[in-house]
Amino acid sequence: MSENNIVYLTQERFRELEKELKELKTSGRKEIAQKIAEARSHGDLSENAEYDAAKEEQGLFELKISKLEDIIGRSRIINKQEFQTDSIHILSKVRIKNLKTQKVFNYELVSQEEADFENNKISVTSPIGRELLGKRVGDKTVVKAPAGLIEFEILEIE
Repeated sequence: MSENNIVYLTQERFRELEKELKELKTSGRKEIAQKIAEARSHGDLSENAEYDAAKEEQGLFELKISKLEDIIGRSRIINKQEFQTDSIHILSKVRIKNLKTQKVFNYELVSQEEADFENNKISVTSPIGRELLGKRVGDKTVVKAPAGLIEFEILEIE
């Protein structure tokens, strides 16, 4: 497996994905099958919009299962204790300052699958995440973001 295909996850996120997959494969599939059976009972399938909708939902549902299986199959568990805190890496918590606005931001760098901007978790593959990797406290860096060029200073790494 090439390095580009590996999905790095924390143990907690890996467990969440496994739990979600199990639920989808058990109770989720039962619910979809019931919807299809109910729609099928309404008669002529060639003009049954409810049946068509249920079958389409089943396809999307199976696609979601397939995607989760793929992510789990390609995942590698990472542990924060494996990394030094002298430079930024995946799972680093960083405090950075926008040098133009003087605003300070706190982020945790995570895999793309764990990114959650509302909880200040940014992907290492995002423009900011990519630019921060390997940097140290006191370093300044310029990020090419959709809003334009933004200069940051690294204030703290945890």
